[in-house]
Amino acid sequence: MTAIVLLCAVEATVLINSMGAFAFGRAPGLREQLAWVLALSLPLVVRRRYPLAVMLVVSAVFIAAQWRQVGDNLVPSAILFLAIFTVGAWERNRVLARWSRIGVIVAMFLWLGFNLVRALIGPKGEFEDAAGPMDPVLASVLYGLEFNVFFFLFAYVVGEMAWTAARRRAQLEFQAEELRRSQEQNTRGAIAAERMRIARDLHDVVAHHVSVMGIQAGAARRVLDSDPALARDALKTVEQTARTAINELRGLLGVLRADAETDSKAAPSLDDLPELLDNARAAGLEVSHGVYGDVRDVPSAVALSAYRVVQEALTNVVKHADAKHVEVRMRFLDSALEVEITDDGRGLSASGGAGFGLVGMRERLAVHGGSLEAGPRRDAGYLVRASLPTEEKA
Repeated sequence: MTAIVLLCAVEATVLINSMGAFAFGRAPGLREQLAWVLALSLPLVVRRRYPLAVMLVVSAVFIAAQWRQVGDNLVPSAILFLAIFTVGAWERNRVLARWSRIGVIVAMFLWLGFNLVRALIGPKGEFEDAAGPMDPVLASVLYGLEFNVFFFLFAYVVGEMAWTAARRRAQLEFQAEELRRSQEQNTRGAIAAERMRIARDLHDVVAHHVSVMGIQAGAARRVLDSDPALARDALKTVEQTARTAINELRGLLGVLRADAETDSKAAPSLDDLPELLDNARAAGLEVSHGVYGDVRDVPSAVALSAYRVVQEALTNVVKHADAKHVEVRMRFLDSALEVEITDDGRGLSASGGAGFGLVGMRERLAVHGGSLEAGPRRDAGYLVRASLPTEEKA
């Protein structure tokens, strides 16, 4: 930036001297003019690091150059404008930035007033082509005054606008980064809290029964040869305790993912799917629903998870996919229940939105040993396919 300004200043000085069109009617030698140009331009190298010092130095050199009546006044004025602008755009102490610029502008107007007084009391210039209604000297004074008011006001305002825009951009970037970190932290915290809740509830449900089973199995082993009847009773207790534990686990899996507001209500099942599809239709979607295979009862926890997968997928379609049609297919396989949801939308995953999205689906299915396939379809839209084992393990 400084190099460009210096080159422009040198070129303008050479051209002005070649034409003899000096701003003040006369000028010192070319070498001295180039020295003034260099003294004005070099401070711009550190203008962003020391904006206030650069403005003060440039202002002092500018007045001194005008006192010496250098040939060109355009490029020095541009350098002064850039120095004032830099203070407004880069000085962190805003009070100092405001009053220092005001001070420099006042000093410049005092210098301008001094020059105008000299012009009024000195020999009058030639105004051969003057044809307006005003006195040419007065018109010249007013023109110079109005031009400088606009010049310095523009430098002040543009500097303020640059500072405000940069600060607003920095705040937006900071807020975006804070929001991203907050979302990541909330997601990690929610997942960790859910896992701790599962671990705590599993401990409460399973620990007692496993302990009883261990004690009874040990008793059966010790009396297996001496008292087979007592051993059979102990093994029967082990079997009953295991079934009780399995039933309680199923009940636990049915409520682990339920919302706090619905804990007191019956968990939804596959019979509630029509109502869920009607809600999607009410949101403006065309919904097709198909059931394939031999329909049979499935464990309540599996039915709840299948319902939640359909619910989450439809929610994502409504909120993010911009789709018109969605198809929900349910297949009863020999040892599994498969749920498939496809749409004709943009093919974008909504897992990064509210809630856990696809992460929550995978965690839910992993509890049952199931699997999830999700991603954009080859032609258009998005596919979610969940497979849940339905065979009871002995």
